[in-house]
Order: sequence, then structure tokens, then C-alpha cells
Amino acid sequence: MPGLVWRDASFVTASLERALWGPGPPSKGKGPALAERGPRMRLATLREGGRDGTLVVVSADGARMLRAGEVAPTMQAALDRWDDAEPALRSLAARADAGEGEPLDVGALHAPLPRAYEWVDGSAYINHVVLVRKARNAEPPATLETDPLVYQGGSGVLLAPTDPIPLPDPAWGLDFEAEIVCILGDTPRGTTADGAAPYIKLVTLCNDVTLRNLIPAELKKGFGFFQGKPATAFAPFAVTPDELGDVWRDGRLHAQLRTTLNGGLAGDPHAGPEMHFSFHDLIQHIAKTRAFTAGTLLGSGTVSNADPERGVSCLAERRMREIIATGNATTRFLEAGDRVTIELRLGERNVFGTIDQTVEAG
Repeated sequence: MPGLVWRDASFVTASLERALWGPGPPSKGKGPALAERGPRMRLATLREGGRDGTLVVVSADGARMLRAGEVAPTMQAALDRWDDAEPALRSLAARADAGEGEPLDVGALHAPLPRAYEWVDGSAYINHVVLVRKARNAEPPATLETDPLVYQGGSGVLLAPTDPIPLPDPAWGLDFEAEIVCILGDTPRGTTADGAAPYIKLVTLCNDVTLRNLIPAELKKGFGFFQGKPATAFAPFAVTPDELGDVWRDGRLHAQLRTTLNGGLAGDPHAGPEMHFSFHDLIQHIAKTRAFTAGTLLGSGTVSNADPERGVSCLAERRMREIIATGNATTRFLEAGDRVTIELRLGERNVFGTIDQTVEAG
């Protein structure tokens, strides 16, 4: 072919490594070498085949998918036997990137895990903790900077990325919360932060829907959230950490998480630098007294930056900043018809796909 210049094998390998890891060769901290890991991988779940859906592998450009039934029928089944399933799924990813598969319709996707054994959500961004506690006239805990905050959310019914957000009563104070989420493999009790990285199998995003006005009364009982935390929505794609390249390091995702409300930018905070407790720290904390099964969802908490120019990942923070500045909150909570989107882009690439939800009354 005219203009085609042959490159030797070392050049091709180096080019692939740069595409995978960014500039420079893979370091010890980034995992096995390219030949051992195989192609990067994005997984999704179709709304078909039963309550847990059908596992598919998505091409790098997000245009095609290959059904993964020959490897595992569902995301949970793949996670249950990850050591065996991962290489075969990466092979499917290579085939999808080479042009095999059928067109992908994001509207046909469920959450990567339509239901999960556990949904454990942290609050790793101190700025968020401080602002939201101020909003309900509560002091941060004395151990704010030394001991992570976590709660256990409902995981039996999870929302797809394009599902509506139900609003039974506007007085309940409906809010969005944009977060990073890790999907764990089997994680032993006593796992330390230094040993936590191998247990993070996949990464995705979520909208941790919250009913702000129900929370203060619940917390006064001294027994944690329940009614204030309805079903959570998840991004279309769950990706292997190597899909994120150099922005995934030290148990943090060093990129901007973008949230819009009714087409306007709500916030685009950096998810990495101000994550006080990394995912490794959160795993050490939750595994202190118990093990966690494959398919456990672990959230970062609302991504938050102290710089107001970065906006917000939830309305409660915006309202608290208004109170601090003027004495009154002028931003309302979500109402029927409002549209929320959440995504994270690396360059032009929408890595996890977009959470795109509209609030519906009832």
C-alpha cells in the first residue's frame, strides 16, 4: 500500500504499550506487562436474559458489542470466576476492537450489575463531608481525617444509566451525587491498603440518589441511612483499571468527573487529588472484620473539590455554599422533568458512557 511504512516488532510493541499506559514503559506499580494482560476491556449488561441481564464486551469506540455467553452469561458469573474469565473476555475485547460484533444501543443496557451482593459507599472527600454536615447543622466526626465514613446501601434493585429517577414527594429533597465506584473480586478479611489493588477488578460511575430531607430524622435515631437512600444508578460500562491508563494510580482516578443539570454544567471536579481516603484505604477499612464476595460495589462518595470554580457533584454542596455566602440557599432540589448527566472523559473518549436520567413524579 502506498505510504505504508513497515515498523519492526519492537516499535509496534512500544506503540501498543504507549496506547495502554501512556508515555514510558509499564512500571511495576501498573501491573503485568502488555503481553500478559492482553487488550483493555469494557464490559456492559444487556436488559435481557433474566434479572441479571446478559454480559457483553464493548469495543473501544463504544460502537459495537460482542455477547460473552461463551465465557460467562452475566457480569456476576464472570466475577465469580474472574481468573479464568478475564483472559477470555479480553480476547473478546480484541475481536470487538477488530470490528466484530453487533451495533451497541446504550438504551438497551442495564447497570453493569443489575443487582449486587453488597453496595458499600464511602465518603472519601473531606470537603463534601464538611459542607453537607454544615447543611444539616451537624459537626464532622473527630476522626474525619483518620477513619473513613461508610454506609451500606440497598443493592437488590439498581437503576440502569438511562432509567428515570422516581420522585414520590418533592418535599423529600431529591438530590444527585456523582461518584466513582470499584467492583471488587473476592476480598479477604484483613486485607490491607498495601495489598488491596488486586481485588479491584472493574471501575465505573454512579449517581447515588439521595433524599436530603429524610436524612436528618433518620440520623437522629443513631442507626444510619435507610429511607434517605433510594436506588442508585450506574454508568453503562464497567472497565478494567488498565483501561484508565496513568490516571488510575494509588487507588484513585485522577480525572475530572463532569455532571450537568438541565444542560448546564453543575461541576467538573478532579476526582483524584482531594480523595483523602483512596479506594485502597476504603478496602482496608471495610475488610477489618469481614470478607467481601465478588461483585461487591464500593463507592468513593460524592466527588468534591474545595475550589468553588470546579462546581459541585451534588446540590447539597451548592446550597451550603449559598448559605455560607448569603445566609440563604437559593438552589432548589430536583423536580419532575429535571435531567441529570454524569460522565468522565479522557480526551474525547467517554470511558464509562453517560448516566443520563430524567426525574419523574410518582
